[in-house]
Amino acid sequence: MKIRRSERLIDMTQFLLSHPRKLVPLTLFAERYGSAKSSISEDLVIIKKTFEVRGIGTLETVPGAAGGVKYISIADNADVLDFVQTLCNRIAEPNRLLPGGYLYLSDLLGEPVTLSHIGKILATKFNKQPIDAIMTVATKGIPIAQAVAEHLNVPFVIVRRDSKVTEGSTVSINYVSGSSKRIEKMELSKRSLPEGSNVVIVDDFMKAGGTINGMKNLLEEFNANLVGIGVLVESEYAEERLVDDYISLVKIKNVNVKEKQIQVVEGNYFQYPSE
Repeated sequence: MKIRRSERLIDMTQFLLSHPRKLVPLTLFAERYGSAKSSISEDLVIIKKTFEVRGIGTLETVPGAAGGVKYISIADNADVLDFVQTLCNRIAEPNRLLPGGYLYLSDLLGEPVTLSHIGKILATKFNKQPIDAIMTVATKGIPIAQAVAEHLNVPFVIVRRDSKVTEGSTVSINYVSGSSKRIEKMELSKRSLPEGSNVVIVDDFMKAGGTINGMKNLLEEFNANLVGIGVLVESEYAEERLVDDYISLVKIKNVNVKEKQIQVVEGNYFQYPSE
């Protein structure tokens, strides 16, 4: 059956968006639609231009017999700024304050559209790097890790603080919690991360950085390489942090429990160029 060009463009676009960073041979599209490679190449030029104009991302072409095209998900800076400002306003809502000065963020982490934006924004900083996995610690970091992993098209692994029979044998370490200074334990299944993997660590909230520093130490047990660190929210911390090289979307400057005021500003995202 002959496929019209408009249908082909839609299907190609959907395929590319569903397979970020995957090298797709032109022959795959040519055989899929029964079209000449020259026609496929013309379609890809249109898609690439549309992606870039709309701030969706870009297409990278790899020449040669083993080449093809690869979709790279990129968040437009103007869109990121709008999203971060909206995020700051939402996190600053007084009703987010919980006893003890904690903040309620579960609603944000449960919104698929919000999570997709967070994942794309963080992934943009690492999408040119060789990455094998996204790492996070249970539980609030899991949806963020999944969102980032989707845009980078890699698996995500979950570090836990207690043993799970379904995880099989694990590697565990003790680490010092940055804010409470207590000794904690975290562990990761031996099967979840191959040795020598290139890993991005993500988390929902960082104060002193003890948990993230623990994950960095755990990576050493797997002879893995740390590519970068991304957090949704960082908190103002008077003492020296255990982690100093990270990317954050928003920053909590001050929390006044008595007045129910939360001061939220942009994180350091724009201080770091995309890799």
